Amino acid sequence: MTTPLLSLKNVCKSYGEGSNAVSILKNINLDIVEGEFIAIVGFSGSGKTTLVSLIAGLLQADSGEILKSGEPITEPAPDRGVVFQNYSLMPWLTVYENVALAVDEIFKHWTADQRHFHTEKYVKMVNLGAAMHKKPAELSGGMRQRVNVARALAANPEILLLDEPLSALDALTRGNLQDEILQIWSQEKKTVILITNDVDEAIYMADRVIPLTLAPDATFGESFSVDIARPRNRTELNHNENFKRLRGEITRYLMAMGIEKANEASNDKIALPNVRPNTSENWQNVSLPDIACQSNLGKSRYLEYTQLSKIYPTPDGNSKVKVVDGFDLKMKKGEFISIIGHSGCGKSTVLSMTAGLSEISEGGIILDNREINGAGPDRGVVFQAPSLFGWLSAFENVMLGVYKVYPHTSQAEREDIATYYLTRVGLGDAIHKKAGEMSNGMRQRVGIARAFALSPKLLLLDEPFGMLDSLTRWELQEVLMEVWDRTHVTAIVVTHDVDEAILLADRVVMMTNGPNARVGKIEIIDLPRPRTRQGLLDHPDYYKYRESLLTFLSECDHTH
Repeated sequence: MTTPLLSLKNVCKSYGEGSNAVSILKNINLDIVEGEFIAIVGFSGSGKTTLVSLIAGLLQADSGEILKSGEPITEPAPDRGVVFQNYSLMPWLTVYENVALAVDEIFKHWTADQRHFHTEKYVKMVNLGAAMHKKPAELSGGMRQRVNVARALAANPEILLLDEPLSALDALTRGNLQDEILQIWSQEKKTVILITNDVDEAIYMADRVIPLTLAPDATFGESFSVDIARPRNRTELNHNENFKRLRGEITRYLMAMGIEKANEASNDKIALPNVRPNTSENWQNVSLPDIACQSNLGKSRYLEYTQLSKIYPTPDGNSKVKVVDGFDLKMKKGEFISIIGHSGCGKSTVLSMTAGLSEISEGGIILDNREINGAGPDRGVVFQAPSLFGWLSAFENVMLGVYKVYPHTSQAEREDIATYYLTRVGLGDAIHKKAGEMSNGMRQRVGIARAFALSPKLLLLDEPFGMLDSLTRWELQEVLMEVWDRTHVTAIVVTHDVDEAILLADRVVMMTNGPNARVGKIEIIDLPRPRTRQGLLDHPDYYKYRESLLTFLSECDHTH
């Protein structure tokens, strides 16, 4: 039997003291052999970063053992390289100098030429040779993360610890960095532990995928072996039965955790008052709520984009660039559209012009027979990071919008509207908690509740779940679909997540790369509603739609 390079034996870790102590990790057991690539999947708050910090020697376990080659880990050392989610670079140093810091410290006994050659080797290995003398402020997020990877690898560690290093990156950059890490792993024969909340990333990269259960008392769940030959091709995986099976098994396993967590939440609900916002037709006449208020559902050309373009001046001010060029689209009333494309293709620019937050350079947008020429409460907007007032409670933040569109109703009715939607998004127990004290996921729930409470003609969602972990993202997608199924509000979501695009939409609009981006292809998603992620995984047409979107994105990747 192969002796493990790394062993964790009954490792436990708590934070706090006495009666205030909270157990984060409990009875963690794991053996990893040399050269193995392990992916640990889990959700925010499950103790993933704590686990990495323990293995790195940055924290000490309360009990249990962490052994490397049979010796206990008691402190940080260069045999374990760590790459965290956030870029910890020295802003006044160049790419080369940031990497050289580690090399000069660890390999003091080398000559200056040896250290120089070694530093350059790893800068070039992550494809930053041309940016070697640039400073972090001049680099994109993906390039800055490459510097972190180069610095960790240049220390020549036996074990590489990657703590969600790619989660803040767009899909294209993330895919490119995945491939670079895999290439380095195969060349350098490193042992790698990847922390991720992305099931596809875990299966694509790892030999084994191990879920971490939810804290408190988080521990390892069932281990999944990835029996798919290397090298792996993303497009071909879509046809691989082992990939589909593994993807389904791991996703269901994680979803089961989410259901268990959701069942612990409050189920108290309040009735929605029978009133209409002042942005709707005949709003002074009380009529049946929800779908009955949505007269003419399916009406064609309810929202119409005609040769929509956006032009920005270049940084030097001497010329202009057309980011969006002739975006054309017609939407029916009550339709849900997803817009996908690579970063820089103008997805958010289209949404911003639709919201009235950015001026239209050419063309026009018509909503319900009126041209859009500014912002208004008839459009509810949810951004990736919701703009809440941190000193106000969740309830008060939602009420700001409710007062605007329901001035004709009683105070009790307005309060019931805010309470109803906050309860629907799972914040019934935190309704009076200040936004500044909330997690990212909770703040995003407030943003969604606020948008729905406006009862808008058009709901605009700009990567609303992009910063959230998988469990929170899946849960909020379910909430969004459930409320949409009841209201049938006309909606547009901008996303880089192919699965999210398919799950939510009636049609997926694929945009070509920018500049001069436009509609490249439209895919009609003919899947029954109401939809669930579980139902999506089981539907025979799901992978057909997935391949169509992935193929388009892959082809766009090669257009520049």
